Amino acid sequence: MTLAAVLVFGIAAAEQAVAGTPVYVGDAKAALVPMHTIDHSLWHTLLAKYVDSDGRVDYKGWHASGPDQALLDDYLNHLSTASIAADVNTTQAHRLAFWINAYNALTIKGILREYPTTSIRNHTPKLWGYHIWHDLKLHVGQQSFSLDEIEHQVLRKMGEPRIHFAIVCASIGCPRLLNEAYLPDRVDEQLTANAKDFFSRSQNFRHDVSGKRFYLSAILKWFGEDFGDGHSEVLRRIAGWLPDSTAERAALGNAVSISYLDYNWQLNAQSAQ
Repeated sequence: MTLAAVLVFGIAAAEQAVAGTPVYVGDAKAALVPMHTIDHSLWHTLLAKYVDSDGRVDYKGWHASGPDQALLDDYLNHLSTASIAADVNTTQAHRLAFWINAYNALTIKGILREYPTTSIRNHTPKLWGYHIWHDLKLHVGQQSFSLDEIEHQVLRKMGEPRIHFAIVCASIGCPRLLNEAYLPDRVDEQLTANAKDFFSRSQNFRHDVSGKRFYLSAILKWFGEDFGDGHSEVLRRIAGWLPDSTAERAALGNAVSISYLDYNWQLNAQSAQ
């Protein structure tokens, strides 16, 4: 065996060794229905009960409630019944609402499995073992999707950058988790409202007027390409979501430099916890 072959074999073996054991949720053998028929009311009820207006979650209370954990499982099983095949009645709005809700519900499920915990990053190891973003998988349409796959292979490919103000990684630095389900007939309105809320918070946006500088959430650094090709396009794209006319004019005029804020990975739990 050549040295190159040995190295390739060693790398492949190492990758296999460090991979975590997948954890599957949902129903792998569910009978399928068109995605536009999926009912998100159960998820809406759970969010209204356990999430406040700032997007903080009562993980302690949810974790302590066996019945409500079972209801979350029921909702995830319901999501499994959605067909991912093209359907003339399943619109972009249906797909956006479905996959945003699926991402957020799967994240909550993952945190409740690990609770008590202080951060989702406690469950994203760099070297080996179970990785919540890669190894927690939801059955949908008789396939399985990890959080990473939902975000990068499904939602980002829809060409809607406002998803980054809707999907939540259970951290304070994330956008707020809405205490209502995303719904197809309201998803555009909900996405815009959450985008505006996102930039209204100092942890995500600050404007140094005299210094002609925006301080933006690291989300805009990590996913800047989804908002436009280059500095000026990104600024124009976010201008309408900024909290005041001074900031909006600066963005539209490409009149500011950009720095990025530190990201807070602490759990987005309600303070009583």
